[in-house]
Formats: sequence, structure tokens, C-alpha cells
Amino acid sequence: MKKDPKGKVTAVIPSAGLGSRMGGRKKNYLLLSGSPVLACTLVAFEASALIDSVIIAVAPGDEGYCRDEIAPFGFLKVSHIVAGGKERQDSVGNCLEFAKDAEVIVVHDGARPLVTVEIIDAVIRSAFETGAAIAAVPVKDTIKEVSDGAVKRTVERHSLVSVQTPQAFRRDILVNAFQKAKADAFYGTDESSLVERAGHTVSVVRGSYENFKITTAEDLLFAEVVLNGRGAESRAAFNPERLKRTD
Repeated sequence: MKKDPKGKVTAVIPSAGLGSRMGGRKKNYLLLSGSPVLACTLVAFEASALIDSVIIAVAPGDEGYCRDEIAPFGFLKVSHIVAGGKERQDSVGNCLEFAKDAEVIVVHDGARPLVTVEIIDAVIRSAFETGAAIAAVPVKDTIKEVSDGAVKRTVERHSLVSVQTPQAFRRDILVNAFQKAKADAFYGTDESSLVERAGHTVSVVRGSYENFKITTAEDLLFAEVVLNGRGAESRAAFNPERLKRTD
């Protein structure tokens, strides 16, 4: 096993989405195995020895609600709950103001609760080595480019990956990418797209097909199935015993 990197690591968890595909319900507070999705997400970050602090971005006005929802679980690494912005990129940008002492910043979706400590740590170690790293899995389906309702071409998939979070970056690289994007009024689909656009190479770490994002009601059901199917050893990273309210 590689030696743990030296330097403060801060996790940024954007959790400000309105859940439009959940009928307007805020998906990060829906229950998964009896606990809010966001609390389930935080478990692995709390358990990772490489994570020093966690900053959560929520919809403006939801700071108190979020604090009340997760406080009973006794997470020790959550240092700030801040107001997010109109777009995800704005929310992450707001969090960067509270992570000025971090050497590496890890960004992870609040609605991606099945992430493991192993994936988090692998992405962080890669970011310390290369400056920028993302979790991703190979594309399994045949991919076709479509135009006006008809297939234009079949895309060779051997070099394609489906990108996930966590994504980790040296703070200077990420801040520079955000500043450039802001100056150009550019909005990317994820943090790595901004870093790529700023001219930095992004390394890829193998993620997991179980590390999917809760977007629809079906996703929540699938997440329950995954958790129920995990054996005692694999569930250790999720650590369900951690999700016991202290009140």
C-alpha cells in the first residue's frame, strides 16, 4: 500500500440540487436504509483517514435544515455548511472560499451515497501525485451519436468511460481553473472539465458501478438493493453502525 500523502485534504460536497426528477423533493434528504442520503454519503468521508474536513453546499436558506438533519449523527469532520449558488459550479466555488488552507480538494456529489473509502483514498493519492484525478468506470453499453432522431454513427467505446465523483485536485489547479471559467463565463459539466479546459491533464482512477448518483426514485430503490446485498466486509466502508442517531 502506498504511504499516505502529507497535506490537508478538504472534501466539498455539493448538495444544493432541487431534485426535479424526484418530483421536486430534495433527494439528499430522502431516506436510504432509514437515514438521509446525504448522511449516508458523509459516512465514507468521515471514515477516510485522508480527509481532514468536509464542507457542504446546500440551497440558500437550507443551512439550518441541513445542520439539523445531519447533526444527530455526530459527524466530526463537517466544518462548514454554506449556501450554494444557482449552478453546481457556483456552489463548489462558494465552498472554495472556506478551503484556503487545503492542499488537495475532493469534490463529491451529495447524492452519491455508495462511494467507498477505497475509492476516495485512491483518487486523493492520485491527485497528490498528478495534480488532478477523477473516478470513472468503462462504458458498458454501445454508444451511438444521434441527430434528428436517427443514428449518425456508432462511437468506438473502448476508450470511453463514465465519469463519477469523487474528483480531487491540488487546490491551486482547481482555483485557477475556476477563475479562468469565471472570466470566460464558462460553465462545465463537472470540475474536471474546467481543469481540462485550463490545460491540465486529469488522471483516471477506477471507480465502481455501485457508485451511482441518486437521480430518480428507481435509483433510490437500486441503492437499497446494493446495500442489502453487501456482505459484512464490503459494508465496513459504508459502516451502517455509524448511522445511529445520538439524540
